[in-house]
Amino acid sequence: MRKRNLIIIVISLALAAIIAAGCIYFFGYHLPDERKKAEREQQVREYYATKLALYEEENEQYDDYEVDVAFLGDSLTDGCNLATYYPQWTTANRGIGGETTHGLENRLQVSAYDLKPKVVVMLIGGNNLDSMFENYEDILVGLRDNLPQSKVVLVSLTAMGQSMAKKNQLAAYNNVVIKKLADKYGYAFVDVFTPLFNEASGEIYAEYTNDGAHLTPQGYVVLSSAITPAIEAALNNN
Repeated sequence: MRKRNLIIIVISLALAAIIAAGCIYFFGYHLPDERKKAEREQQVREYYATKLALYEEENEQYDDYEVDVAFLGDSLTDGCNLATYYPQWTTANRGIGGETTHGLENRLQVSAYDLKPKVVVMLIGGNNLDSMFENYEDILVGLRDNLPQSKVVLVSLTAMGQSMAKKNQLAAYNNVVIKKLADKYGYAFVDVFTPLFNEASGEIYAEYTNDGAHLTPQGYVVLSSAITPAIEAALNNN
C-alpha cells in the first residue's frame, strides 16, 4: 500500500510538473507572441487608415486629371520617392506596404477613382502571388469603367532574391498572365522582371535589393527607367 501511494505521489508530481511547464510556455511565450501579433496587426490597421485619410486630403487638393500619374501598389510603390524618380510629372503615391490585390480593389475609390489621374501605373500581386488572379481582372474592369479617360500601365512583378528567390518561377508565370490581361484590355505592359533578374544566380541582382524583396536606390533606377517610356507614351496619347 505504501509503495502504491508513493507511485501515485510520484505520478502526481510529474503531472504537476508537466502542467506547470505548459503554463510557463503558454503564459511566458505564447501569450507574449499573441500580444505582439495583435500589436503588429493594430499598427498595420492604423497605418492603413492613415494612408487612406492622406489620400482623401490629397484628392481634395487636385482637380480632375490634374495629377499626371497615380502609382498603385504595395511596399515597392509605398517606398518609392516619386519626386526622385519621376520629377517631370505631378504624381500621387498610392502604395501601401503589405498590400494585396484584394486590399487594393477595396480601396480603389479613394486611391484612384476620386483622384482621376491622367495615367494609372499599377504594380501589385507580390504579396499574394498564389491568389492574385482571384480579382486582378476585377481591378482592371474597375479602372476601365470608373476611369474611362485615364490610361493604364500594368507593371510586371519584380524578380526576387534570398529567401524569396524560390518565388521567381511563379512570378515569371504570373507576368505572362498579366501581359495577356494587358493586351485584353488595351493597357500598356512593362516588364521589370527581366532587367532586375540575374540569370546566372537565378535571383534579382544583389545590388538591386536589400532583403530579396524590396529595392535599393539602384533597383528603383532600373524600375523607373523601364516604366518612364510607357508613361510618356500614355501621356502623349491623351
